[in-house]
Amino acid sequence: GGEARGSHAHKELSQLIIAVSGSFSVTLDDGNVKRTFMLNRPYQGLYVVPGIWRDLYDFSSGAVCMVLASEKYDEKDYIRNYNEYLLYRNGSK
Repeated sequence: GGEARGSHAHKELSQLIIAVSGSFSVTLDDGNVKRTFMLNRPYQGLYVVPGIWRDLYDFSSGAVCMVLASEKYDEKDYIRNYNEYLLYRNGSK
């Protein structure tokens, strides 16, 4: 409980995030607007398109997060530094 995950964006990959068990919060950030969603139903998911920063946090004890990804793992697709992400969104990188 209480853990945090994410804190990155993807250049090409799309994801569907689902709370299979328990609950957690997801904040999505496009560099201008941030929105927070509480995931707590296994029949609902949050679709995250490429180029969106995501933070997952406030996991309940025993929560299970399932993420379905559009692509296989590729480290080059990740943006892990928020300042670099803002440059990427503004077309500076």
